[in-house]
Amino acid sequence: MNPSLQSEAEITVVRPPVSFWKREPGLRETILIWAICAVVFIAVASAFRPYRSLVMDFGDTGAYVQIAEAIGSWSFSGIHVKQFWGVSYAVAVVYRLTGVSAATAILIVCSASSLLALVLAHRFWGGWVALFALTLNFDWWQRSLLGGSEPLFVALLFASFLMVRKERWLWAALLTSLATVTRPLGIFLLVGIGVVLLFRRQWLRFALSTLIGVVVGTLYILPLKLYLHDPLATVHSYERVHPAATSSLFGIPFYSIIVSTLRNRGPWTNVALTFGWIFLVLAGSIAMVATRQFRDYARSHPSEAIFAGLYLVSIYCYNGEGYYWSRAEFPRFAIPILPFVFLALLPCLPRWLVNDRRVIWILALVSSALAACSALGIQNVLARLRG
Repeated sequence: MNPSLQSEAEITVVRPPVSFWKREPGLRETILIWAICAVVFIAVASAFRPYRSLVMDFGDTGAYVQIAEAIGSWSFSGIHVKQFWGVSYAVAVVYRLTGVSAATAILIVCSASSLLALVLAHRFWGGWVALFALTLNFDWWQRSLLGGSEPLFVALLFASFLMVRKERWLWAALLTSLATVTRPLGIFLLVGIGVVLLFRRQWLRFALSTLIGVVVGTLYILPLKLYLHDPLATVHSYERVHPAATSSLFGIPFYSIIVSTLRNRGPWTNVALTFGWIFLVLAGSIAMVATRQFRDYARSHPSEAIFAGLYLVSIYCYNGEGYYWSRAEFPRFAIPILPFVFLALLPCLPRWLVNDRRVIWILALVSSALAACSALGIQNVLARLRG
């Protein structure tokens, strides 16, 4: 038979096999990358300083541990009220159930939450997005392996996404409420859930979801009211510790970032790193609006899209700590939104960068090692190496 007369169904299209390194990382490989990077981080950090002392001196870890011990004994006299207590409650549960110290418990909570967030990210968005979003950020590694609120917050958020996708709205409301008492910007996902339920006219589910949020919030502030005589003690602690903070928590977009850069420049490497993340997230925000692929995603997952939009606006308008943290802590603030940023950006980036597993392996390993050096202080590391 003349090949030209064959029907289209009879024609077999032979495609070249996908190169081994071009295949998207599977879940096992994604977990393996996280585990090896965690070992690299701990090894680098321990080479320069005892790991336990680094943990207790890092960021707000000491404060979280102190509050967790107070919760475990239910004795709040003499504690230093700082940050929201969601992480401390989780740490108190772990160390009371397992018998380990609170310092060990916070590492268990944060590392397990970090790994869970990665697994859920892989389920939602695939290996490329999960690895780019959750292995390249220094602050993510530091909070995952030295203690912080971000890993638990992100894990609860992603678990809420899962419940929303399964339309288990009450579980989604509960998980989001727990995320909100860990970091307050979780309320944006509660707003997203409420808007979707109202749009669908699911009045009972909306009422029950709202009730869950109110109950969780009430249970959270009740001990603060009873024992510290201030239901908003965690909020007011910012005003006492940072009296120079601006009167308005949110303001004109980018204004506080510009003011912070002019007033507190810091080392040029730090400025370059933070502005790299600022511009990356800004490019991702533009791609979210400009690309049809992401607009289709937003229509399919409106609760997530509402959360992403409100969260993006908030971090660009944040005025906290007298403008200082607006730029300096931007990479940390951006962590929960990074999967959406890379989901929108990856189709626009060069294939050699985002479609080669060797690249993501190298970037992840280098990122974890540099994150450990950053936690120690780059100047301290360089001085030790010279000495």
